[in-house]
Amino acid sequence: MRQIEISIVIPVYNSSGNLKELSFQIDNCLKPFNYELIFINDASSDNSWDIITDITITNPSVIGINLRKNCGQDNSILAGLRQSIGEIVIVMDDDLQHSPADIVKLFSACKAGFDVCYANFKTKKQSFLKNMGSSFNGFLARMLMSKPKNIYLSPFKAIRREIADEIVKYESPYTYIDGIILDITSNLTQVEVEHFPRKSGKSNYTLKKSASVLFRLFTGFSIVPLRIATYLGIAFTLLGVVLVVKYLYDYFIVEDYIEGWTTLVILIIFFGGLVLTTLGLIGEYLGRTFLSINKKPQYTIKKIVRNSDSIK
Repeated sequence: MRQIEISIVIPVYNSSGNLKELSFQIDNCLKPFNYELIFINDASSDNSWDIITDITITNPSVIGINLRKNCGQDNSILAGLRQSIGEIVIVMDDDLQHSPADIVKLFSACKAGFDVCYANFKTKKQSFLKNMGSSFNGFLARMLMSKPKNIYLSPFKAIRREIADEIVKYESPYTYIDGIILDITSNLTQVEVEHFPRKSGKSNYTLKKSASVLFRLFTGFSIVPLRIATYLGIAFTLLGVVLVVKYLYDYFIVEDYIEGWTTLVILIIFFGGLVLTTLGLIGEYLGRTFLSINKKPQYTIKKIVRNSDSIK
C-alpha cells in the first residue's frame, strides 16, 4: 500500500458547480505527491453527491463520504479526518476561494516542524458580515482559549498526523476544530496566501451559523462565561448590600423616604434579566453535557465511495 503524504479534507454543502474544477486543480498541483482527496457531502440539497461519485470514477485518489443528515462543517471535517491516513492533513473549503496551489506552502510549514499551519489571507474576498464574524470569534478565542494574537484561525490549514489523531478522539457532538487544536498544541504558524472570489453558487455563511460557532466556543472549550456570571453575581450582591445600608441610613438618620415605583421596577427588571441570563448559560452547559454523556452522534455516514466501489 502506498504511503499517503497529503490528505485533503473538504466539507461540501451545495457546491456542485465547484467540485470538478476543484478536484482538477488539486490533482494538477499535487502530481509530485501521493495524496488522497476526501469530499464529505453534508447532506447537500443539490446534486453535489452525484458529482463527487462521478469524480471518484475518474480519479483514484478521491474518496467520497455521504452523510445521512446535515451535521455542520466541523463535524463533517471530523468525519473526513477519521477517514484520512496522510502524513499531513489539509482542510479547506469547497468554493475555490482557497487555492490548491497554496497546499504545498502549508504542507512545507508542517514538514518543517510546526503542528498546525494556518493560511493567512492578504485580502479577504468575502462579505463584511463574514469578516466581522471571523474577527469577533478570533477575539473571543484569544480571550477564552489563549489563541496567539498573530494567528488567524483560518478554515484553510495543514495539520500534522499526530495532531489529527488527537482531534478525532473528541466525542462531543458540539465540535469546534480550531478549539480542539488550541487545546492540543501551541506549536502553530501561518503563511500568507491569496483569497479568491467564490467561483460559483452563494455563500452558506449565516448569522445563525456564526452564533453556533460562538456558543460552541463559549460552552464547549471554556468555563470563563460561568466565572464571569459568578463575578457579576458577587459584584451585584455587594452593590445590593451597599444600597441596603444607604437606604437604611436615609430612612432612620436622614429621614429621607424614597417614594415611587420607578426605581424598584427598573431594579427588578435588570436583576431578573441577569438571573435569567445566568440560568440560561448554566442550562446551556448542562444541556450540552447531557447530550454528550448520552452519546448524541456527531454525524452518521450513509455511504463511502472509492473508485466507484461503494461501502455502506
